[in-house]
Amino acid sequence: MITLGIDTSNYATSLAVFDTDAEEVVCDTKVFLPVRPGQLGLRQSDALFHHTAALPGLLEDLAQKADLTGVQAVGVSAKPRPAEGSYMPCFLAGLSAAKAFALSRGLPVIETTHQQGHIAAALYATGRPELFRQPVLVFHISGGTTDLLLCDHMQVLATVGTSTDLYAGQAVDRVGVKLGFAFPAGAEVSRMAAQCTEKVPAAKISVRGADCSLSGLENQCDRLVKEGYSAAYVCKFCLLAIARTVVKMIQAAHRQYPGLPVVCAGGVMSSDIIRGYVQKQMPGTWFVDGRFASDNAIGVAVIAGMEAAHG
Repeated sequence: MITLGIDTSNYATSLAVFDTDAEEVVCDTKVFLPVRPGQLGLRQSDALFHHTAALPGLLEDLAQKADLTGVQAVGVSAKPRPAEGSYMPCFLAGLSAAKAFALSRGLPVIETTHQQGHIAAALYATGRPELFRQPVLVFHISGGTTDLLLCDHMQVLATVGTSTDLYAGQAVDRVGVKLGFAFPAGAEVSRMAAQCTEKVPAAKISVRGADCSLSGLENQCDRLVKEGYSAAYVCKFCLLAIARTVVKMIQAAHRQYPGLPVVCAGGVMSSDIIRGYVQKQMPGTWFVDGRFASDNAIGVAVIAGMEAAHG
């Protein structure tokens, strides 16, 4: 079965085609939403406009890489999370495009969420299909979430831990924009941090149980900028603080759910510095390639295939 996935998040417009029989991504395409220099994101009305403008071109690009006449089901992120009241207007663009494509061809539409798409993409990228069918801890860290989730058969059973204030991706973006980087700033913060050869001191982190607070990290980074530390130093300081926070949260989760595998999803988890630190402290923690970690429609297409096969 060939499925089409569509995701219109607050950061990117993305499409993907997945072959369920071969269990492989046929192709995918993505563009980031344009954000003015110095800004920390877009108004939802602007995001909705940019998604609507980008989708026809991305569909055309996808059609050059795959035969879309073979699509048998369409998956789409209809909201941010699988929770009551979860809603963002930007997902309406993808939902409208998915329904229009499907109705014109008599195909089923499988509605899922942006977060479940991240989870599915990360689980798929581990190369261990059994993780789709067993309890697993998935750490979803991005600009809109810092959630440690208990999942089973692609269902989010519980939020084991979360941030009580600032999301990790927000902290990274704010630090990056303060340093003059374009939004979203995660990739540039990671690139700059890798250039720092200095040993940076451990930041003060706040983790209670499996919950964290990250507003203090932003303040510490602001102080370093004012004191004249290099951009590379500040970026490394920020990412290592997040890495230490991740480790503490996973350790707390394992006290509740000992032995469960941990898979890391979300754009922030693309950082080599975070990956290196966490895997050194917590061997066996799964990190995946950035293609599957940052915002993408791959997981949405995977879910569409799973749901259509059993529907």
